[in-house]
Amino acid sequence: LDQLDDRLPDLVLVFVSFHHAPSFYSINELLRSHFGDAQIVGCSGAGVIGGAIEIERRPGVSITAACLPEVQITPFHVQQDDLPTPDSPPDAWEQLTGVSADADPSFLIFTDPFSLETDRLISGLDFAYPEGSKIGGLASGGAQETPHALFIGGKTRRDGAVGVALTGNISIDTVVAQGCRPIGEPMIVTKSERNVIQQLGTSTPLEILRDLFSQGVEKDRWLMRRALQVGIVMDRFATEFGAGDFLIRNVMGMDEDTGSLIVGDVVQEGQIIQFHLRDADAAREDLMSVLDRYAQNNPDTRPEAALMFSCVSRGQHLFRRPNHDTEIFSEMIAPVPLSGFFCNGEIGPVGGTTFLHGYTSSFGLVRSRYPLKS
Repeated sequence: LDQLDDRLPDLVLVFVSFHHAPSFYSINELLRSHFGDAQIVGCSGAGVIGGAIEIERRPGVSITAACLPEVQITPFHVQQDDLPTPDSPPDAWEQLTGVSADADPSFLIFTDPFSLETDRLISGLDFAYPEGSKIGGLASGGAQETPHALFIGGKTRRDGAVGVALTGNISIDTVVAQGCRPIGEPMIVTKSERNVIQQLGTSTPLEILRDLFSQGVEKDRWLMRRALQVGIVMDRFATEFGAGDFLIRNVMGMDEDTGSLIVGDVVQEGQIIQFHLRDADAAREDLMSVLDRYAQNNPDTRPEAALMFSCVSRGQHLFRRPNHDTEIFSEMIAPVPLSGFFCNGEIGPVGGTTFLHGYTSSFGLVRSRYPLKS
C-alpha cells in the first residue's frame, strides 16, 4: 500500500501456497478491504514468487497490485463444458472471453489441471487471437481430495480456468526458458506416425542415439539415460536454430526392434528435431541464453514489471539454492517487480504458437505500448 502512494490499483494478482487452504474462500474479501474495486485474479500454488523472491516448501502469499491507466481489463472464468468445439468459429472464443480479436488482447491464464483441458483452451485462444500473447500456468499444490483454488472477480473457484484479457496501452512480451541444452546435430524427420519418430534422415533414432552415447562424455551418457529430451523446431522456415527455437518434449520410450522413438507430442515428417539433455547447468545456460537473446533483440525496451511461472521441478529442487531464476532475470533484464508461482505446467509460446510446457520458466515482460497521454 505504501508503494502505491495512495493510488487504487486496477489489477491485483494473488498467488497463495497450499498451506493456506483453509483461507482460500476468505482471501477475496480480505483483498477487497485493502484494494477496493480492483480486478483480482490468481490461484493456489506449491510455491509463490513475489518481489523477485521465490518461496518454496513453506507458507507464502504473493500479492502484486498494478495501476494500469489506459488499459481495459476483462476477467473470465471458463469450465470444460464452456469450451467451443474444434470446428467453432473465432467469434465463439470471443464470446467466451468477452473481448474482440480486433482489440489485440494479451491474456493471463490460470487453470485447474484436474478439471480442464488446458491444451484445448490455449489452442483455441491461439486460433481466435493469433497475435495476442498468452501466458500463465496450472495451479499446483493440491490433489483430487484437496482441490486447487482459482481466484477471480471476488470469488474462489475450484475448477476450470480463470484469467484476464488486457487491452489498450499494454504489451506483454514473452520469454520461455525450457531448461535444456542440445546434443548432436539438427535432423530432418523423414518418417513418423503421430508421436512416433521412425526415421531421421536415413537412420533410425536409436542408431543415432547409440552413436551419440558412444561419443559422449561421462556426464552426457549419465543424462542420456535419465534426462533425454527431444527439441522440435516449430518455425518451418527457420534455417538457424538456437535457444528458444525448440519446443522441448519428453522421450516416452523406444522400440528396440524398429529403432523408433516415442515422444510427448505429435511430430510430422519434414520437421527438424534435435536431441537435448536437461540438468541444472543446462537450465542455467538456457535461461541466460534466452534472456540475452531478448535483451539483444530489444535494446531500447525496459519492462515496467514481469511475471514468472516456473515448474515445481525447478527452483531449489533443481538448482539447490533459492531465487535462482529470479536473480538471473533481475540481473540480465531489469530489477523490476517480479511475481508469479510454481506451476504444474507452464503456458507460453514457442515459434509463435502457445504451448503447455513442463520444467520451464515462462516469463511475461509487461510494458506500455506507447507513452501515457497524461
